[in-house]
Amino acid sequence: METTIVIKNLTKKFGNVIAVNDVSLTIEPKTFLTLLGPSGCGKTTLLRCISGLEDPDEGEIYIGDKLVYSHVKGVSIPSGQRDLGLVFQNYALWPHMTVYKNMTFALEIQKLSKEEMKKRVTEALAEVKMSGYEDRYPREMSGGQQQRIALARMLAYRPRVFLMDEPLSNLDARLRMDMRTELKRLHHISDATTVYVTHDQLEAMTMSSNIAVMKEGVIQQMDTPDKVYHFPANLFVADFIGNPKVNLLEGWITGPDLVDLGKFNVPVFTFSHTGDVVVGIRPEDISVSTHAIDGGVEFITYSVLPTGADTTIIARKGDTELTIKEIGVSKLQMDQKIWLTFNKDAINLYDKATGNLITH
Repeated sequence: METTIVIKNLTKKFGNVIAVNDVSLTIEPKTFLTLLGPSGCGKTTLLRCISGLEDPDEGEIYIGDKLVYSHVKGVSIPSGQRDLGLVFQNYALWPHMTVYKNMTFALEIQKLSKEEMKKRVTEALAEVKMSGYEDRYPREMSGGQQQRIALARMLAYRPRVFLMDEPLSNLDARLRMDMRTELKRLHHISDATTVYVTHDQLEAMTMSSNIAVMKEGVIQQMDTPDKVYHFPANLFVADFIGNPKVNLLEGWITGPDLVDLGKFNVPVFTFSHTGDVVVGIRPEDISVSTHAIDGGVEFITYSVLPTGADTTIIARKGDTELTIKEIGVSKLQMDQKIWLTFNKDAINLYDKATGNLITH
């Protein structure tokens, strides 16, 4: 069953702290939505409100055609009756139960037959590549294996909505990569509406169909990963998304499609705007030449940081510093003269006073 989640004017406070501030959004069926932001931005609180683990102070939540929470109407359906699957950072497996018992605990409450339970467990374990682990206890498995069992338990339950709160944060870097692959595949297979919480932008960019970037309880931008990366709605989103981080340079518009950055000018679409602005340039949108070229701006390499697949270059011109990303291993040396050109089509312009993206 395709399930839409609708949140209307949701607010949650803890004392004088507003954790979620008047949030409204619609999560379309089969969407993989990631709530992304720094610690304390309200993403986990919003997820817990959807799940029923927290009661908001204001607003409404609909899951499918069912109103599961309304402050005004006095509705608050318990978490167990919202048809949700939950996966947490700490796996939440019963230590005294085998994998099979952990997975069938909720199925027994549904009063499924033993044959149906066995079928679901077998299918779910196969999906997460954990077949044959039915008789293991959690203590007999690694963290990655336990997290796979937690995912399998959710799959066996077959909820309409998957909710996941930083399920990969306890795993090492290599295993996180493997699990991102599995999670994206599981979402594709299940077609469940999924809400995923993380502070890791790489997880958000690689797995999501939509990303909601949050700050201080407010959604700053909700869009596809491509648009969040290439067209950040404001300076906070631009600075938060991207590794290496975006170059943000203050300047002022001196003419049509030209911004003065103090020590040099940069061509950028100004859309008839005037005044003080901030220019946003991604590191991969700056080209490097080792000799003077038409339109190039002279810089000095301050540091060259090869990773194998690509190279991060830090370049300076007086007190202006730029981060550049090149594919492969760069042959540049530190303190070498270089000339930089900028991809006009990829540069974003922000109003300095509001911090918002300037567009048509």
